[in-house]
Amino acid sequence: MSVKKEPSGRRSVQVEVEVPGTPEEVWQAIASGPGISAWFVPTELEGKVGGKLACDFGGGMVSSAEITEWQPPHRFVARDPSWLPGGPPVATEWTVEAKAGGTSIVRVVHSLFADTDDWDNQLTGTETGWPGYFKVLAHYLEHHAGEAAASLVGMAPAGRPSAEAWAVLLRALGTGELVVGRELRLVPPPGAAVIRGVVQSVDHQQQGIGATLHVTAPAPGVFMLYAMECMGMQMVTLQAFYYGDRAADAAADKESWTAWLAGLFPAPAST
Repeated sequence: MSVKKEPSGRRSVQVEVEVPGTPEEVWQAIASGPGISAWFVPTELEGKVGGKLACDFGGGMVSSAEITEWQPPHRFVARDPSWLPGGPPVATEWTVEAKAGGTSIVRVVHSLFADTDDWDNQLTGTETGWPGYFKVLAHYLEHHAGEAAASLVGMAPAGRPSAEAWAVLLRALGTGELVVGRELRLVPPPGAAVIRGVVQSVDHQQQGIGATLHVTAPAPGVFMLYAMECMGMQMVTLQAFYYGDRAADAAADKESWTAWLAGLFPAPAST
């Protein structure tokens, strides 16, 4: 993976995924607040030129972009002037391209203009972050499109290298090394429901380690675990996406998971 550099000073990264659904069906999942919230982070979107796109990443981190181009059901562009503190504005282009057999290609391009390499790592970081969420998008479109959806996210500074944090996290969840295809029962924090599912992927990256589970309890959906570097910090993150009639009740466990993570990875004592 690398940043594409053009003589004009434009620097960009591109990622794409093939997902089930027509462009019209996929558009609802990538270009509406409820659709994006069902597989990414809680999002508000005003679908028009000049409209706002706000994504809540938790911990007070909310991106705020303005839609500069809006061409449903195939393309929109949003410009965020504050995504890189102290850096240039970042434009994000989303396109949907129909494929034969009832599938579509979703393509995301992040770009900025700069005459130095100072922001290339941040662009590369976004490029490596999308594949995990694209797995959730594909699962959502194939199995749960249009259903009620709810999510939860918990994160904490790891305070140690990602491999060590990953081992601590798995041990606390009552499991050993994750193996693709293995059925799991994760031990929840007090007050939260048991997680039951099957490991779909385990990803070892330069930034750290992540895994994706398809779960059946406490509701159908996707459960994700990460111990990775994010914006220069080692972080541990749990994220769940639930669908159907039990989704809201399952996502109500957020406070229990957040408190559990904070206890597992306590912040360093101030001096």
